[in-house]
Amino acid sequence: MTKKLKCYLYTRVSTEIQLDGYSLEAQKDRLRREAAHRGMKVVGEYSDEGKSGKNIKGRPAFQQMLTDIKEKKDDVDYVLVFKLSRFGRNAADTLNSLQYMEDYGVHLLCVEDGIDSAGAAGKLMVSVLAAVAEIERENIKEQTMAGRQQKARDGRWNGGFAPYGYKLVAVDGQKSKSLVINEEEAPLIRMIYDKYLNGNMGITGTAKWLNEHGYTKTPRQNGTITGISTSFVKGVLDNPVYCGKIAYGRRRTEKIDGTRNEFHITKQPKDSYKLYEGEHEGIISEDDWYQVQVKRAKNAFKREKIHSLEHCHILSGLVKCPVCGAPMYGVVNRKKKKGSEEFYKDMWYYHCKNRRMVTGHPCDYKKNIPQEQLNQEVFALFRYAYGGDNNFRDGLQKKYGSSEGVSELMREKEHLEQELEKLESQKKKQLIKIDRLDIDDEFYDDLLVTYKEGLREITDKIAGLNATLYQTEVAIDSKKGESFSYEMYIRAIDSVLNLPDEIPDEEAKRIMNFFIEKIEVYPERQPDGRWVRYVKFKIPLNMGGEDFDIICYEDDNSENNSLPKEAHVETVCLLSNRKPDARVKIDVDLEDYYRIKDEQKKNKASE
Repeated sequence: MTKKLKCYLYTRVSTEIQLDGYSLEAQKDRLRREAAHRGMKVVGEYSDEGKSGKNIKGRPAFQQMLTDIKEKKDDVDYVLVFKLSRFGRNAADTLNSLQYMEDYGVHLLCVEDGIDSAGAAGKLMVSVLAAVAEIERENIKEQTMAGRQQKARDGRWNGGFAPYGYKLVAVDGQKSKSLVINEEEAPLIRMIYDKYLNGNMGITGTAKWLNEHGYTKTPRQNGTITGISTSFVKGVLDNPVYCGKIAYGRRRTEKIDGTRNEFHITKQPKDSYKLYEGEHEGIISEDDWYQVQVKRAKNAFKREKIHSLEHCHILSGLVKCPVCGAPMYGVVNRKKKKGSEEFYKDMWYYHCKNRRMVTGHPCDYKKNIPQEQLNQEVFALFRYAYGGDNNFRDGLQKKYGSSEGVSELMREKEHLEQELEKLESQKKKQLIKIDRLDIDDEFYDDLLVTYKEGLREITDKIAGLNATLYQTEVAIDSKKGESFSYEMYIRAIDSVLNLPDEIPDEEAKRIMNFFIEKIEVYPERQPDGRWVRYVKFKIPLNMGGEDFDIICYEDDNSENNSLPKEAHVETVCLLSNRKPDARVKIDVDLEDYYRIKDEQKKNKASE
C-alpha cells in the first residue's frame, strides 16, 4: 500500500485582498483542492497576512513553518503554495529556503505555476521564476517611486496624512486632495519659526518657551500628547513643506553592507534631495525657512560621549528632587584644560531626571548635588542607624531572619511582572508602528515624533516598574535565604560602613537600594554644608521601645552658619505608630568620620 504524502499549506498576501483577486481564503481553498486531488494529507496551514515577500524576516508564520520542518513536527513531504511569488520574491531567500526544506527531505509544489521541486527540471524552474519575481518586485518599486517623484515635480502632495498646520481638501472637484492651511494649527507653526529665528533660542529653548506660555498642539492619528517636544520643533523647522515646497528623497532605504537582503532607512543631507515648488500655500516665507536652515547648520555639532560606564552612582534613584519629587540620577561634568586636549578630573553629581524634559512634567531645579559629599552624609546616617542602641540588627533579624511574608512578596512580584508584560506589549506595538511608517510619506516626520513620544512614556514606566521588581526580588531572595541570609547582610553592612573603599560600588548600591526607601535633600546647600534632609529606611529602627523608619537632620546651631567642629544636630524620628512628637537628640561627629575615612585611605595606599 502506497504511503499517503503529508503536506503543509502556506499562503501570503501583502494586503487584505490582493489586486489579482486571490485573498488568503481563495489561496487556501485552491491549495486544499490540489492536495485532495493529489491524495495528500494536509497536516498544517501557515498564513502571513499583510506581509511583504521582500524577505522572510518579516514573515513569522513562514519562519515557524521552517522550524517545524527542521524539528520534524509532522514529518511532512511537501509544502504547497499558490504561486512561487507567494513563497518569496527575493531570489536569494527563495532558493535558500527551498534548499533548507530539501535538506530535510521536503519539496515545494507551486500549484498555479505547475512547479514541483522534487525533480531537476522543477528546481531549475524555481531558480528562474524566483529571479523573475525579484525583478518584478523591483520594477513595481521603481514605477511607484517614479510616480511619486513626478507628483513632487508637479508640486502635488504625495499622499499620507497632512503635516501639522495643514489639512487635505479636494479642490475644484479634483479626485486627489491638496494641502490647505489649517488656521487653527498654523499659529503654532509660525510661533515656532518666530521664536527660533528672533528669540535667540535653540530647539530646546523654543520648545520650553512654548510649553511655559501655554502653547499646545492638537493630537492627531489617535495621539494623546499635547505638549510641544523638541523632536516636534525640530521636525517643523526641517520640513520645507511649510514654506510652500515639496521635498522628494529626504530619506532612502539603503542596503546594509555585508548583507544580501537587509536594509535600513537613512536620512539624506539637505543638499542631496530635491525641492520642488508646491501647489500649496506656505505658512512661513521661503526666506525664513532658509534662514532657519543656516542657523541649524551653524549650531549643529556632534556631541562627544563624556560619561564612563565604569562609574557606579551608588544612590542613583534613591535621592528625590526637592522640587518635583522625581528620582535624581548620576551625571558627569568633564572639562578640558585650557589650551590642551587633556581633561580635568571627572566630577560626578546627582541631578533631577525631569530637568531636561520639555513635555510631560518638566522640572526647573537646576542644581547638581556632588555625589561624594551626598554619599558621605548618607553613610554617616546609615552608620548611626546601624550602630548604637537603636537595635537596627533586631529589626533586620525580625524582618529577614525568617521566611514569613514570602507569599505576599511573591504576589507583589507576580503583579509587577503582569504589568511589565502589558507595557512590553505596548512597547512592541509602538515599535511596529514606527517600523511600518512609509519613509516617502510627507507626514513621516510628524508620525515619527508622535510615536517616539509615546514610546518614551512607555519606556519610562517600564524603567520604574523594573526598579520596583528588582527590589521585590531581592526581598524574596532574602526571605528564602537563597542569596542573602541575615548573617550575610550583617557582614555586607559592616563592609560598607567600616571599609567603604574595600567593597565594590555596585555591591554598595545594591545594599543601599535594599535598606533605603528614599533620600530627601534640601533645594539649597545648608549653612553647615549639608544637603540631606532625611533618610527613610525600609527596615524599622527601634529606640526606647519605639519603632521608627526616618532619620533626618535639623540644624540646632542657628548662631553659627559654618559647619561646626562637632556638628550638634537634632535627629527627628518619624514613628511607625504615628507619633510625630517623639524626638531624640544625638551628636554626630562628622569631622571625626571624615578623619577616619581619610586615615583608611592613607593606610591602604601605604600597604
